[in-house]
Amino acid sequence: MPARFELHGMALSGPTYRVALMLALAGEPFDYVHVNMMQGEHKQPAYLSKQRYGQVPLLIDRNNGRHLCQSAAILEYLSDTLGKFGGATLDERFQAREWMYWDFDRLASNVYRARAIRLGIRPAAPEVLEFSMAGGNAALKVLEEHLAGRDWLVGEGVSIADIDIYGVVALAEEGGFDLGAYPHVLAWMKRMEALPHFASRTALLPMESRVAA
Repeated sequence: MPARFELHGMALSGPTYRVALMLALAGEPFDYVHVNMMQGEHKQPAYLSKQRYGQVPLLIDRNNGRHLCQSAAILEYLSDTLGKFGGATLDERFQAREWMYWDFDRLASNVYRARAIRLGIRPAAPEVLEFSMAGGNAALKVLEEHLAGRDWLVGEGVSIADIDIYGVVALAEEGGFDLGAYPHVLAWMKRMEALPHFASRTALLPMESRVAA
């Protein structure tokens, strides 16, 4: 029987990794479809008919035929559908959402931009990199202060907020950020990496399509 979920993405994509990590931690096998963005596959009509924004990731739920876009929205969908990592209370759910929206605005935009510049994916002037580094470090400081004296971002257990933000911080060093300056963040990352079924980006996202084992 084929896997319920089909994930379309790219190996270097942080947002794709967030969704893959959520599925892995939830114990959900998934088929992976590599999208060749270097050759513009994500802008072709066949892909746009499934992912309206021409981006990755795209998640297909074969149980109901839904095509889901945007990693944060996909994490919320999976949490609702699978009944996992949504927070123990309604207040925790709201707090998790707040962290995810904050991440998009303050952390991910800067970390991903700096990473893309340093990897040569996105040419930019030096002042753009400087701006991204300053913004990313400011956001990491907020994260560091919040994690002092607590294990998880929200409540007493891991939530989609942790999964979402881990998918950014795990790539921060590739953007030139020194995570050694943030010991509470590093300790939180180690707790994430000790969770059952945790897997790294390279383990979950190969450079070619793969059917679930």
